[in-house]
Amino acid sequence: MQSAMFLAVQHDCGSMDKSSGNSPKSEEKREKMKRTLLKDWKTRLSYFLQNSSSPGKPKNGKKSKQQTFIKPSPEEAQLWSEAFDELLASKYGLAAFRAFLKSEFCEENIEFWLACEDFKKTKSPQKLSSKARKIYTDFIEKEAPKEINIDFQTKTLIAQNIQEATSGCFTTAQKRVYSLMENNSYPRFLESEFYQDLCKKPQITTEPHAT
Repeated sequence: MQSAMFLAVQHDCGSMDKSSGNSPKSEEKREKMKRTLLKDWKTRLSYFLQNSSSPGKPKNGKKSKQQTFIKPSPEEAQLWSEAFDELLASKYGLAAFRAFLKSEFCEENIEFWLACEDFKKTKSPQKLSSKARKIYTDFIEKEAPKEINIDFQTKTLIAQNIQEATSGCFTTAQKRVYSLMENNSYPRFLESEFYQDLCKKPQITTEPHAT
């Protein structure tokens, strides 16, 4: 299972330096970075797993602003492997996948996809226009804080489209990001130790009867 976990580190959307050469010092540095990333990955997902449970009662009768998730049964978790949409349709699955992408330094992909889903539901022309500009400045424009990996032509088309924003402004970019996640991050998530643990059925142990 450790080999599957290292796949989460060796990917094309991380920020690890690939040009540091093949010297012993460089190899040692890369191995140290891998160990650090792996430890961080396990810590993030373990924390998420431990803090995701049945919603408790809010204090003082007030609704809690912190979103809670009910841990899925092994059968429910196994459904996520049938299709990427099954994973995204599950609140717990989506939250777990976001935590996984954070460990891979690719969280901008799912955040952009979710922003587009929210954008498409917007009815007010004024809100549509303001949301379009925010999505563009957050994810699309050059050196955006959460810049996604899309081609120059698509970026140019989006820049033109948001001048008169419609619900389809980001359709092409959203499809590309969806495809990237489905073909790259999603398979690695399914191979991760975190997901495999969710799919494990609890072992029933029987205590020997006293004679």
